[in-house]
Amino acid sequence: MKNSLSRDNWLQPSILPGFGLTIGYTLAYLTLIILIPLAALVIRASSLGFGEFIAILMDERTLLALRISFGAALIAALVNVVFGVLVAWVLIRYDFPGRRLLDAVVDLPFALPTAVAGIALAALYANNGWIGSLFAPLGIKIAFTPAGIVIALIFIGLPFVVRTVQPVMEEIERETEEAAATLGANRFQTVRMVVLPTLLPAILTGFALAFARAVGEYGSVIFIAGNIPYVSEIAPLLIVIRLEEFNYAGATAIAAIMLVISFAMLFLVNLLQAWSRRRFANVR
Repeated sequence: MKNSLSRDNWLQPSILPGFGLTIGYTLAYLTLIILIPLAALVIRASSLGFGEFIAILMDERTLLALRISFGAALIAALVNVVFGVLVAWVLIRYDFPGRRLLDAVVDLPFALPTAVAGIALAALYANNGWIGSLFAPLGIKIAFTPAGIVIALIFIGLPFVVRTVQPVMEEIERETEEAAATLGANRFQTVRMVVLPTLLPAILTGFALAFARAVGEYGSVIFIAGNIPYVSEIAPLLIVIRLEEFNYAGATAIAAIMLVISFAMLFLVNLLQAWSRRRFANVR
């Protein structure tokens, strides 16, 4: 009886009509746009022999490009988590002149073409740029190094964290924080025990979005990276180089490796999200 009821509930999840049509469209859309291209990539990569695939994976240039791409994306996403939460907090909790302008500026990386962002960042952080010239006398080079890649990825990833955390932060009532203060909690304890548990799932979502965006970023990075093999070459650029060399097997193998690593990291983030939601629900 329970199985019958659960099956009926699944078939009729809502009183609103159109479930069959919408779920059919959703599955068809996801299959055509996402699953089939990814399946084609996996099938193409699987056509390579195991030895050839391992040889491409263990190539020093490939390993360094993957390390730069994922390492820079991870650092940029972590930086964006910290400063993205701070920016969202300022936009939500304080009212000051120019707040709406600042709120609009946060979305600028969404609308700005990535090539334009890359050129602007390269001009600013080059040794003769406004910012780069301040560090050049100290022997610090930013543009055309992995540090420049991190800066570009921070630029394009910040809005993902801010816009993910901001709606959740708006729902946190100030009375909750005031109640914690009346119970003897200091500001640090209030943030750690009241605010952060509520924001943690959204923070992890923003981190995952920023990280995923950074891993696949190309346009804003190639101008500031310098694209020096073994030094500042990212994996997406190496894929393009392999395609230009008509080395389709090498390009497919690198893309498949990126797919596997990205999926594994995003799966881990989703597990952390589920754990944080259960933990917060239990605490609440």
